[in-house]
Amino acid sequence: MTVHAQTSVLRSALRAPRLAEMLAVWTQRRALYRLDDAALEDLGLTREAALREASRPFWDLPRRLHC
Repeated sequence: MTVHAQTSVLRSALRAPRLAEMLAVWTQRRALYRLDDAALEDLGLTREAALREASRPFWDLPRRLHC
C-alpha cells in the first residue's frame, strides 16, 4: 500500500462515526422519547416529531457528526 493510499484510508477512518458518538446519539434519542408533552412544548417539538427522531436507528447520525 502506498503512502497516499494509507493516508486516504486513515482520513476515511477519522471521518467515520465512532461508536461513542453512536451511543451518545442513541442515549439522547431515548431521553427524547421519554419527555412529556410539556417538556416537548418547551423545546418547540411536537410529539410526532419527537417520536420520529427517537425511532431513527443509532447509526443514523446527525449531519454535524459526519465532519
